[in-house]
Amino acid sequence: MKIGFICTGNSARSQMAEGFGKFYGEKLGKEVEVFSAGSEPSGYIHPLAVRVMAERGIDISGQKSKSLEEIPLSDLDLIVTLCGDAAERCPVVPGAETIHWGLPDPAKVEGTEEEKFEAFRRTRDEIERRVRELLLSL
Repeated sequence: MKIGFICTGNSARSQMAEGFGKFYGEKLGKEVEVFSAGSEPSGYIHPLAVRVMAERGIDISGQKSKSLEEIPLSDLDLIVTLCGDAAERCPVVPGAETIHWGLPDPAKVEGTEEEKFEAFRRTRDEIERRVRELLLSL
């Protein structure tokens, strides 16, 4: 099964989902290929996304922000959009199931560095829960 996690910038939420998808896919023995992309890729991975994933022992620092054209979109079996913008802009892929997880963008949280870090942790934990449940259901 090929799964694509789609967001706008592909710098935080979809990158964390890709990291968890690969991690739990392997850990649970699922035959999955996992991709992420953005409708308007930022060109970078948010440093706080890298840091909070490292807390879980998952290194996403080698991943890159990608456009929809850079992943095998037409080959995907499942598309998961993680923000409203991506849900509206994501192209219809014949034969692919699409689900939407409307998750707040932790990169938009204002406040102290610790408040921003906590926002990324909350988002990470929710993504981890949903990705793990998704893969267990396959």
